[in-house]
Amino acid sequence: MKKIILLAVAVMTLSAASAQVTVKGSKIYDNISVTLKGGIVSPYQHYAFWKNARGVAGIELRKQVTPILGLGIEGEWSINTSSWQKPYGEHPSVWGPHCKNIFDHQLVGGFGTVSLTNLLLGYLGIPRTLDVEAVAGAGWWHAYNTGIVAGPGEDPVEFADKNSWYTKAGLNLNWNVGESKALTVSLKPAVVWYMGRQSTQSTNAFNANCAAVEIEAGLTYHFKNSNGEHYMTLCPMRYTQSDLDAINAQVNDLRNQLSNARADVDAANARARRLQQELDECNKRKNKVEYITETNVVDNSVENLETNVYFEIGKSVVSAAQMPNVERVAIFLKNHPEATCIIKGYASKDGPEDLNIRLANNRAKAVYDLLIGKYKIKASRIKSEGNGISEMFSEPEWNRVSICTIQNKK
Repeated sequence: MKKIILLAVAVMTLSAASAQVTVKGSKIYDNISVTLKGGIVSPYQHYAFWKNARGVAGIELRKQVTPILGLGIEGEWSINTSSWQKPYGEHPSVWGPHCKNIFDHQLVGGFGTVSLTNLLLGYLGIPRTLDVEAVAGAGWWHAYNTGIVAGPGEDPVEFADKNSWYTKAGLNLNWNVGESKALTVSLKPAVVWYMGRQSTQSTNAFNANCAAVEIEAGLTYHFKNSNGEHYMTLCPMRYTQSDLDAINAQVNDLRNQLSNARADVDAANARARRLQQELDECNKRKNKVEYITETNVVDNSVENLETNVYFEIGKSVVSAAQMPNVERVAIFLKNHPEATCIIKGYASKDGPEDLNIRLANNRAKAVYDLLIGKYKIKASRIKSEGNGISEMFSEPEWNRVSICTIQNKK
């Protein structure tokens, strides 16, 4: 008994250690299964095994506490194969007590299981295809022995049912089938001891003379757990306090970064609103074309005139308000067939540099396309190029411009 207690303590310790990392799908209502089983039972000794075997059927309801330890209750009933009209002993006129029911014995009790596979090899987070369990149990044993014994000239004597308790030990050879591991097919060999002696002695009998061998097959269905699976899944190992402190420090740093980012976004939104207001005011102003004559030129026969076409922030489309400036350039070129035009596009320094370079090129090309497409100026008289970022003017939005320089040969 002392060895059994020490073994139970060791199993519980290992099970508790396994439970430290197996926390998903291990709530109190998780890992419930039901098993239907059936097979044969026969006396352990003094009888031919197969000749005296009879059918047995049962049901189990089980809770898997950890990947190693399981607890459950069961009920079993053995099929009666005795005949009522069977001689009792060697005397042909004496009839023995034999059960008249369908079942001649029943067992109802509890049991515990220990997964030897997970105990020795560890649990992988999913049941293995083959799992070997040790089983031990105890409970109430009942025999339906109602019958009559009568000798020649004797009054019949009735024999009542018998009640006792039993113990049980065996193995479960489990095959977990299916992708979801919801079903288990088992082979269940076991030995059952009937603890009340079949004699006038009142002491318990824990020996082979009062034992039977069971060989059963079982089909188990595992109900779905709170983790969405039909079995326990592993969680990461527990963090130490230093790990938690490091994680908290990272969380606090991310919170500070988020707060700073929100402040930057608010500042950027305020600046965008201010720039939009300035742009709206700029669009309300009347545009005028300024003709600038450069006196210090290489060829004194050429007179350079400039016209500015302004654009909205982030855009390269000529607005309706700027179309008069484009048309002035077109009218001048039509009136002076010998004149040519160079269009240089610019962008402000606000925003990514690569985006501003594309905007500068597209702004120059927008004016170029209008002069050729709308006003039918020959492409050979016009040259467009993007000059990138400009800081010619004090106001950023004034630098979002295409400058048309007209070269007129006198």
